[in-house]
Amino acid sequence: MRLVRFAFWLLVARPIALVVLGLNVRHRRWLPKEGPAIVAANHNSHLDTLVLVSLFPVALLPRLRPVAAADYFLRNRLVAWFALNVIGILPIARETHGGRDPLKPCEEALDRGEILILFPEGSRGEPEVLGRFKRGVAVLAARRPEVPVTPVFLHGLGKALPKDDPILVPFFCDVFVGEAMRGDETDFLAGLEARMRALASELPRPEAHETAASR
Repeated sequence: MRLVRFAFWLLVARPIALVVLGLNVRHRRWLPKEGPAIVAANHNSHLDTLVLVSLFPVALLPRLRPVAAADYFLRNRLVAWFALNVIGILPIARETHGGRDPLKPCEEALDRGEILILFPEGSRGEPEVLGRFKRGVAVLAARRPEVPVTPVFLHGLGKALPKDDPILVPFFCDVFVGEAMRGDETDFLAGLEARMRALASELPRPEAHETAASR
């Protein structure tokens, strides 16, 4: 399975992300170079995970764990096998059941030195519109204040492969990486949202001003 996973990312995912989409990546140097670490990105498309993982060196692939809702990816046996073994997702429950902590798997992954890829908005939103962040990322960061949280703003992927659309449309996409934060910062969630909006403002197009959610 390790060989299958490497083959998928090298021969399928990377060519799509780096060639078909034509990524413009800014501040790549701020991506974490080792774990434990958290990458927090906005979420508009299934391509988001593919692009984010493709930005890292292949050597880090075994330590990259996209966090995803268990009820979405594990409801179909074939999809579950692919998500767990090839994509390498870390499935978590959206709601607590029987007193179980949904963030515990994330904490355990960080303790193993892995790099988590999180989408604080929770689910895919309207293309190119930045939605409100849920508290989960702030709670996790507070529990592991020594772990850096790197904000990443993605633009264009919601147009290349919108939600509920199975057809990929080649579309020039942007990736903006921000400087890492720590969970012990005052009002962490508001700070993360502010940094994401600042990254969105780097877009050299009018769309940059349309990404902020109405408040």
